[in-house]
Amino acid sequence: MKDIIVIASGKGGTGKSTVAVGLGTALAHDGCRVLLIDCDSGMRGLDIMLGVTQNLVFDIADAVSGSCTVENTVYPCPDKKGLFLMPAPLNAYDEVAPQILGQLVEGVADIFDYVIIDSPAGVGSGFEAAIYPAKRALVVVNTEPTSIRGGQTVAGKLRGCGIEDIRLVINRFNKQTFRKMGLYRDLDEIIDITALRLIGIIPEDYSLAAAIQSGKSGSMTAPAMKALENISQRIRGRLVPLMIK
Repeated sequence: MKDIIVIASGKGGTGKSTVAVGLGTALAHDGCRVLLIDCDSGMRGLDIMLGVTQNLVFDIADAVSGSCTVENTVYPCPDKKGLFLMPAPLNAYDEVAPQILGQLVEGVADIFDYVIIDSPAGVGSGFEAAIYPAKRALVVVNTEPTSIRGGQTVAGKLRGCGIEDIRLVINRFNKQTFRKMGLYRDLDEIIDITALRLIGIIPEDYSLAAAIQSGKSGSMTAPAMKALENISQRIRGRLVPLMIK
């Protein structure tokens, strides 16, 4: 059975898509074949972040309508060996139903080591479709009460749909800002509130965000990318430390 992971967050702005792209890049850099699936119909953005936009002809909706095969919707990412993208529809009304997405994923999963599904923020119909094929999940939060509450809500929905392997990613962490805000005693308090096992802490790193938003690979030596590489290793069952910068 292939490893199918959904990346979710309760609210927008957590950097969830950057985590999805960075994680896919790290796994591909380690020699894995990785498929990223954009499930944010009407708001798709992974094609920009992966530098694929100019090559796009078909998306998930075209495969569903029979305009192309599922394989026609899978695009190799330039300069990212082993990383591929299945783009979301540009129109929100072309959103794919959960069972249909499950069939699409099943049709291509065997040729990949990992399938990473980037869910829309929140718990709407796009979220329901994104989590349907998943075997496990990463919930991305920032160290803000609204983000953490959203993470709690998403985790509850995931459990309600039968996904028990759920891990917490704390993204855009800045130690000085965290201490100055004084909202939480320490990171352990956030982990206790979400009731999720922590898999990684990604430091605030504008260089990675800028690189990915311009469709380029972030430097593997950048602090955030090193943290994502550690998360990728933990996903693969390897014992590596959590990273806090």
